[in-house]
Amino acid sequence: MSVLRVAIVGAGPAGIYAADLLLKAERKFAVSIDLFEQLPAPYGLVRYGVAPDHPRIKGIVNALREVLDGGDIRLFANVRFGEDITLEDLQRHYHAVIFATGAVRDADLTIPGVELPGSYGAADFVSWYDGHPDVPRDWPLEHREVAVIGNGNVALDIARMLAKHPEDLLPTEVPDNVYRVLEASPITDVHVFGRRGPARVKFTPLELRELGELRDVDMILYDEDFGVDPAAEELAKTNKQLLVISRILNSWRERETGAASRRLHLHFYAKPLEVLGDGKVEGFRYERTKPDGQGGVVGTGEIRELPVQALYRAIGYFGSPLPGVPFDERRGVIPNRGGRAIDDNDNEVAGVYATGWIKRGPVGLIGATKSDAMETVQNLLNGQAGWWTPAEPEPDAIRELLASRGVRYTDIHGWHRLDEHERSLGTGRGRERIKVVPRDEMVDISVGEAAS
Repeated sequence: MSVLRVAIVGAGPAGIYAADLLLKAERKFAVSIDLFEQLPAPYGLVRYGVAPDHPRIKGIVNALREVLDGGDIRLFANVRFGEDITLEDLQRHYHAVIFATGAVRDADLTIPGVELPGSYGAADFVSWYDGHPDVPRDWPLEHREVAVIGNGNVALDIARMLAKHPEDLLPTEVPDNVYRVLEASPITDVHVFGRRGPARVKFTPLELRELGELRDVDMILYDEDFGVDPAAEELAKTNKQLLVISRILNSWRERETGAASRRLHLHFYAKPLEVLGDGKVEGFRYERTKPDGQGGVVGTGEIRELPVQALYRAIGYFGSPLPGVPFDERRGVIPNRGGRAIDDNDNEVAGVYATGWIKRGPVGLIGATKSDAMETVQNLLNGQAGWWTPAEPEPDAIRELLASRGVRYTDIHGWHRLDEHERSLGTGRGRERIKVVPRDEMVDISVGEAAS
């Protein structure tokens, strides 16, 4: 074989890292990589899953852009797998495909009342404030008291975006429509609930510290949540991350409160029981928990209620099935062995690979994504016997296919045009960029058909 043709579906960090590693890997043949992305812009959750006031995390884009701009990878954006292209199409044009589609649905919270109007999943809200083109432009931020369920980084992002004064977001790339809605928000209190104690949280020290830096926002903690888990306190003495988290929380407990116009409450040892309301969210019922001595918690039987008018569920993400590709409904992933997809009979599926969250589930940060991709790439390169034999491997064949179906795909040059346009919108307004939100407008700009 002179050239290995590989399709990668998903142009977020997982897909781009896989492409980069594939190009750099030791091999005895050339590699040709086409990267497909359903959105008109690349970078996945770095662009559409990270709060706009996280410039340090968004710096990852620089590394991703360097890979895409290297000239060795073709980008086909605004191409939906399962609609614009199918698994059969990929088999006809490539030797193998790596799926890097991530996990963008909310995990289920199965408690009564969770479907009431005013109860929202984290994924939709994050997509809204990040300017995702496929969600509504408006959001009903008309409530004074809000609950956020979860003790991970996404829960903290949501709490921070709700509590933060919108003018403090203006230096960021927050979309204009998002800023206008946040500016009109009457919110006064954000309550964050976690089932475990303060030493068993899932968020990182950086995220937590940023929460306490909000202007004109009081951090409210409750003494009953501290000093009740000796085992966790001992663990924190030898775990640097837990030690930092403990110091941050205890420093907030010593702050003077009462002067700020907004309050952010952290509630620990709170197990969700029910979303209350008659036709809309009106309250949240939970059970007070306590440590079980083994790292978990047990219920105390003490039931509490808190009046809130909206509730956000940030208990984790979940993968989505892909047409024609094996899927584990319980875990929300492509079942796999080292990145090689396997079917219901535990047999490897020829030519199909996975990396990132669709491979391992929505856990781990960028470092885990890189090592994850390395395993998948290595197994792909070692699995020549399981590759497809494409009938039409010519590079131009996929372009002709998309054109014949009327797909308005964009390439790396189109992304550069959109990127430059967004940056130009921010020029003179003290902002790095202002995102273009409507999909059609993004594509028009990318293909050079925007109205002057």
